Amino acid sequence: MPAYRPSARHAELGPAFFDPVEAADFPVHELRFRNQRWAARVGLDDLDADAWIAHFGRFAPLPGSLSEPLALRYHGHQFRVYNPDLGDGRGFLHAQLHDLVDGRLLDLGTKGSGRTPWSRSGDGRLTLKGAVREVLATEMLEALGVDTSKTFSVIETGEQLHRGDEPSPTRAAVLVRLSHSHIRIGTFQRQLFLAEHDNIAALLDHSIRSYMPELWREAVADRAAAFLAEVCRRVARTGGQWMAAGFVHGVLNSDNINITGESFDYGPWRFLPELDPAFTAAYFDQGGLYAFGRQPEALAWNLARLGECLLPLASLERLQAVLEGFEPALHAAFALAVLRRLGLASAGAEADDALARAIWHFLSDSRAPFAQVFHDWHGGVAAAHRAAGSPAADHYHGESFDRFQTALEPFRPSEAGRAGAGHFDASPLCDLTIDEVEALWAPIAESDDWQPFEVKIAAIRALGTALGNTPAMPDPATG
Repeated sequence: MPAYRPSARHAELGPAFFDPVEAADFPVHELRFRNQRWAARVGLDDLDADAWIAHFGRFAPLPGSLSEPLALRYHGHQFRVYNPDLGDGRGFLHAQLHDLVDGRLLDLGTKGSGRTPWSRSGDGRLTLKGAVREVLATEMLEALGVDTSKTFSVIETGEQLHRGDEPSPTRAAVLVRLSHSHIRIGTFQRQLFLAEHDNIAALLDHSIRSYMPELWREAVADRAAAFLAEVCRRVARTGGQWMAAGFVHGVLNSDNINITGESFDYGPWRFLPELDPAFTAAYFDQGGLYAFGRQPEALAWNLARLGECLLPLASLERLQAVLEGFEPALHAAFALAVLRRLGLASAGAEADDALARAIWHFLSDSRAPFAQVFHDWHGGVAAAHRAAGSPAADHYHGESFDRFQTALEPFRPSEAGRAGAGHFDASPLCDLTIDEVEALWAPIAESDDWQPFEVKIAAIRALGTALGNTPAMPDPATG
C-alpha cells in the first residue's frame, strides 16, 4: 500500500487563524470504531492498535504533519444571529494529509478532544452516543452518494459526562473526522468582523492554492469571483444531494458550511420518514429555520454572507451575479442525485429535471415512505415487479404516481444501477430513521452490546456498494 503523504499546509496561514492547544488526557482509550477503508485511502491502514490509539486517542503528531494541534478561529451566524465568540471549543485540527487516489488535501480534525480558548462554558467533551450518531450519519450519507466528511475513529475515554438533553451521567468519547477542509464561511466572517482585509485576501489565496488551484487568476477581484462561484457550485451539489437523500442537517449556521461544500459536523440530524418540507431535526429549531424544505434557502443565505466577506476584494454587482447561479445549480444537482439514487443514466437535462420534479410531487402528495420509494423503483420501470410486492405498494396509484411513472419511461439503468440491481431485489430496505438510531444505541448503553451497530454499518456499506458509492482504493503500484 502506498505510504501516506503528510502536509502541514494550514500552519502557513499563521497565528491569526488558530491557537496551538493540547489534547485532554483521557483515563481510558478503548477503540470503538476504526474506518479501515478510509485509512487505506490515506495510507494509514498499517497502523497497529497501539499506534492508532497513540495518534487518535492521545494525539501524538503524525510524522511530517502538524507538530501540535491547532484550535481554529472563526465566527458565524447561529440561527441568523451573529456570534463573534465562536471557534473550535471541543476540537482541533490534528493533522493534514493527501488523498492517495485523487491527491486532495484532507484534514484530520477532532470532536471531544478537550477544552480550548474557545470552549467558553463547555467541557470540551463529546458523548459516546453523539459519536455513534455521527458514525451512522456519515456512513449513511456516504452510502447515498452525499459529499460528506468521514468518521475516521471513535475512542471511548472512560469519562462520565452530564448533559441536560439526555440521561446523565453518560459515557464519553473522542472522535476524529476525515474532512476536505475545515475552513468555514465563518472563518472569512471573522476577518471581516475584525476589519482585517489583508487577512481576507490571504485566506482567499490560501483556499484557492490549497483546494482549488485551477481557479487562480492574476487579478484579486477575478480570484474572489471565481472562488465564490466554485463554493456556490459545491454547496449546491451537497444541498441537492441532501434533498435526494431525505436528509436534514439540523444546524446550518455559517460556521457549519465549509468552502469545499462538504457536509460535516453532525448534531441533531435526521432522515425523513416521509417527505415533509416542515420536518426539523433540532428540538430547539422551533421556528423551523433549518427544516428540510428550507435547507436550500439556508445555504443560499450563508453563501450571501461569504459574498459579503469578499466585498473588500470585488464589486457588489459582480458578487451578486455569481450568487444568482446557486439556485439553478442546486436544481441540477438534485436531479443528478435522484438519478444516482434510482440507478438510472441521464436521459438529457429536460427529462432528468422532469423526473426529479415528478418524484418530488409524488412523494409530497402520497406521503409514501421516502426511502422505500427509492428502494422500490431502483432501476426504473424494470423494477415494477419489486414495487408491486413492496410494503409501500398501496401508495403506487393516483395522478401524481402516474406522472412519476410516465417520467420514468425514458430512463434506462446506469452501469452502477445494473450492477446493483440484485441487491435491491434480494435485500430489505436499509433506512436510518431516528427510531432505529435509538434502537441501535440502547444495547450499547444497557449492556455494551455493539453487534447491532456493527450489523447496521455492514448493511449501510452494502447499500453503498449497490449504489456505486464505495470509495476507490489506491493503486499499490504507485507506492
